[in-house]
Amino acid sequence: MNHFELKSVAGTGATTLHVEDVPLQEIAEQFQTPCYVYSEAAMASAFRGYQQALAGRDAMVCYAVKANSNIGLLSVFAKLGAGFDIVSGGELARVIAAGGDASKVVFSGVGKTRQEMRDAIATGIFCFNVESAAELDRLSEVALSLNKRAPIALRVNPDVDPKTHPYISTGLKCNKFGVAIAQARELYQHAASLKGLEIRGVACHIGSQLLDPAPLAEAAQKVLNLVEQLNADGITLSHIDLGGGLGIRYRDETPPTYADYLGPLLKVMAGRKEKLLFEPGRSLVGNAGVLLTRIEYLKPGEEKSFAVVDAAMNDLARPALYDAWHDIDAVTPRAGATASYEIVGPICESGDFLGHDRLLVLEEGDLLAIRSAGAYGMTMSSNYNTRPRAAEVLVHGKHVFQIREREKVADLFARERVPQP
Repeated sequence: MNHFELKSVAGTGATTLHVEDVPLQEIAEQFQTPCYVYSEAAMASAFRGYQQALAGRDAMVCYAVKANSNIGLLSVFAKLGAGFDIVSGGELARVIAAGGDASKVVFSGVGKTRQEMRDAIATGIFCFNVESAAELDRLSEVALSLNKRAPIALRVNPDVDPKTHPYISTGLKCNKFGVAIAQARELYQHAASLKGLEIRGVACHIGSQLLDPAPLAEAAQKVLNLVEQLNADGITLSHIDLGGGLGIRYRDETPPTYADYLGPLLKVMAGRKEKLLFEPGRSLVGNAGVLLTRIEYLKPGEEKSFAVVDAAMNDLARPALYDAWHDIDAVTPRAGATASYEIVGPICESGDFLGHDRLLVLEEGDLLAIRSAGAYGMTMSSNYNTRPRAAEVLVHGKHVFQIREREKVADLFARERVPQP
């Protein structure tokens, strides 16, 4: 179901883009632009899609907080019973503030500090996904200092090509994440010798924006082979964490359904007693959000014409960072002949674009909706050029909730100081 649709405006004959039952025009008037707008129904529908695909399995779906960490969104998943995949102490604090269950939290990441470890142990998280031999030693030391044992899984690299953008490929031998699967058996034996650790599982995550289920199933088989080797060594695991990565439609992709994506993997895991963990992010929130922006100027040129909008690469970095495509629609479409526009922001960088060669009918002051912006939009935003970050709004049916106030310029230097002689 599409939760962002064109609907008619009563008494006018015109159509305008709605999120659930609310016109985006009304949100722009109330909260100004740029503004991130999310559909709660879209997020809930995506989460239930995973639940349905995993029906009958002992499984836990842990939302990847890095995709969008606003506590308003986290609270939606907490109420749905989700677990959470975190990569920092800050993300753990967000989960707790949003009402998330710490006992359903897995802590990934290659650079966990001692303080982050202490906080996570004290909170009672489900598991640490350990990513190096050095981290095993440090985590054991920290746990013993607290008279605790830290629950761990080793994140292994199965060296499977996920067939995605190299910046979001994470399971190859050349990536910084995890440990080589060929070294994992020895590292598990080392972990078993450390008194501050409790071995619980194994984890892998091969990448993001995956559209083919075959690499994940291949990785699952490699992980399962390791599990059998560990069983032979007397090391029994209670869970297998297979990460996230299911892609979404940005332009013309055809992502598999939840069932089709997980089906081959679940066949590999058929009959297993271990609990299965998954860590989706983009597929839960990506298409649940748009970035709402207004056209400041139309600037015709000899080779290209530009629509200069009030959103920029600091608000949505993906186009500049990955040359990523986001569909861009007029909130209230106009009749007439289309023209090709570069959709650009006001930042002082040639790479500040949100879309190339878009065929639209535009006038200054028009609203645009940048689609599929719910994941890695706000979380990757910055204050470059001293630009306050956008407001965020969550829609539930006819109800609109501001879940982040727009920053003010004064907020940006409130912690800075002019040195006094």
